[in-house]
Amino acid sequence: MGFDLNTLRDAIAKHGRVARVVIADVKGSSPREVGASMLVWQGGQSGTIGGGTLEFELAKRSLHVAGTKLSQHALGPEMGQCCGGAVQIVTEVFDASTLPESTDGIVARAVDGSTTPPLRVQKILTEARNTGLSPDSQLCHGWFIEPEHRAHRGLWIWGAGHVGRALVHTLSPITDFAITWIDTNTARFPDTISNTVTHIPTHAPAQLVTHAPPDAEHLILTYSHALDLELCHQLLSHDFTFAGLIGSKSKWARFRKRLNTLGHTDTQISRITCPIGDPTLGKHPQAIAVGVTASLLRVSNTLAQTQRSFA
Repeated sequence: MGFDLNTLRDAIAKHGRVARVVIADVKGSSPREVGASMLVWQGGQSGTIGGGTLEFELAKRSLHVAGTKLSQHALGPEMGQCCGGAVQIVTEVFDASTLPESTDGIVARAVDGSTTPPLRVQKILTEARNTGLSPDSQLCHGWFIEPEHRAHRGLWIWGAGHVGRALVHTLSPITDFAITWIDTNTARFPDTISNTVTHIPTHAPAQLVTHAPPDAEHLILTYSHALDLELCHQLLSHDFTFAGLIGSKSKWARFRKRLNTLGHTDTQISRITCPIGDPTLGKHPQAIAVGVTASLLRVSNTLAQTQRSFA
């Protein structure tokens, strides 16, 4: 979560004038949390602040805003929503000449018309600069502060077949992931690929393993068992945070033996997960994608909870 300047920049390049609508504060129950946002342009939108009447009404009004607007909405009385809470919304309209800038990875701006940040805001920005830790999105004394969004999980997807396409389609809207997508054949990539995805056609995918950061996550699902095996071998000789391989139990049993022969210990080999996803969901590409996405998000949420407990 955060201010995704790259996505806003791309939307402006494609559509011209773009409104960004973001939840700045929540009291009681709300469909989404502080920092949830959507972009709206003439004839379209992306992202969500929770759907329902609130989103529909704000999307309809957003492009009529001049500059920046802070508004308050009681979800029950005003919108007829069952949540029953209240939200404060910041709506801003941008074009190529008014793109915001971040300072030290933070986008802070007045939503009450003031020009000088109050002392509390200055303190938050100074603490962030001194500690290197991004503040939470928050409304503070007439200013709205958001960390600049940066995808923090490098995910390498090896293979652009049916399952690879389903995975990229499902995962690319989740902005935590910086996806690198590799295949041997350009024709296997779809005609339209999200601008959040780096796709690389190459005749020698395994040679790219050394270019992956050691903390990257990997999903291996190419058209070739030989290539799958070589990728597993190269990853075990490199390093990774997670590596998952598509396949059956029998495929994995054969791979384990071959990886042993290539010099990898059982402990090293056990770092690779096979099969991936949730087998109970079935083998349809979208079902595999749903299972894999759920497992990756579960890891992310567990890590976030652990970090909060030690904060």
